[in-house]
Amino acid sequence: MNKQFTPLEFEKSIYQIEDKIEELKKLSSETGIDLGDQVKLLTNQAVEFKKQLYSSLTPSQKLQIARHSKRPTFLDYVSLITTDWLELHGDRAGTDDRAIIGGVAQIDGKSVMLIGTQKGRTTKENIEYNFGMPQPEGYRKALRLFYHADRFNLPIITLIDTPGAYPGIKAEQTGQGTAIAVNLREMAKLETPIVSVILGEGCSGGALGLAVSNRVYMFEHSLYTVISPEGCASILWRSADMASTAAENLKITSDDLLQMEIIDGIIKEPLGGAHYDWDFAATELKNTVLKSIDQMSGMSGTELKSDRHEKFRRMGVFVE
Repeated sequence: MNKQFTPLEFEKSIYQIEDKIEELKKLSSETGIDLGDQVKLLTNQAVEFKKQLYSSLTPSQKLQIARHSKRPTFLDYVSLITTDWLELHGDRAGTDDRAIIGGVAQIDGKSVMLIGTQKGRTTKENIEYNFGMPQPEGYRKALRLFYHADRFNLPIITLIDTPGAYPGIKAEQTGQGTAIAVNLREMAKLETPIVSVILGEGCSGGALGLAVSNRVYMFEHSLYTVISPEGCASILWRSADMASTAAENLKITSDDLLQMEIIDGIIKEPLGGAHYDWDFAATELKNTVLKSIDQMSGMSGTELKSDRHEKFRRMGVFVE
């Protein structure tokens, strides 16, 4: 494990094993006693334990990884997978919501429109990006960029990591619900390929306002849900302490959503989560996005709209 990270509660046992390995190595160096076999055995056991642990995480444990402060953000991925990035600002009505960032870029020489929600790490960044919670002007900016991409036949890539749209009074006064609803409607009409990826959190309409897409993917330890577990717990049990129970019942993990055909695939993360190896996560993201664009390259605008329509019409249909 990378010791620059403070271990999450469920990771502490891994750190304890690796501390024992380091102690054995130090003892061997100081005494000259060959402890190589013991170190190798314990190291192999640690690797197997980690694989087992991260392949059987509970939804609440995945939630902790999805919200990890060192997890790569939208702008981190922009720097890792694109060239010739040109950010496009503003909603053309006098505002520029920094919780949603977008622009044109190239991915392996292919021009795309890249739009995403941005979280901060420091207090200053969180204030600038409003903790990744867009306001109405952010969705209007995204819509402007959707139209631009549609006009010039640029594939649209949206990368989503948000706890939800900003729920403040100002956002409601300036049309939060309408802004999201218009995006849902207009995204369904676009005649260019749209690929969405949930990077970390994808909560409520705040996420869906950027995700009416032909292909929707999730990173392995991300979550996609109609409401945050804390919000659900507060409504159903009047206590955020029940968040882990809510997370279990909401079916928010990538495995759950793939099984229900809400998403189209899962993007693999490095062992422990994307924050342990940004380059690995970025490569997996880029390959998934490019493969999806290639698969849709021969589809007409009408076919793309029909494909999107059928995808969302299939959701929520159950046969007993």
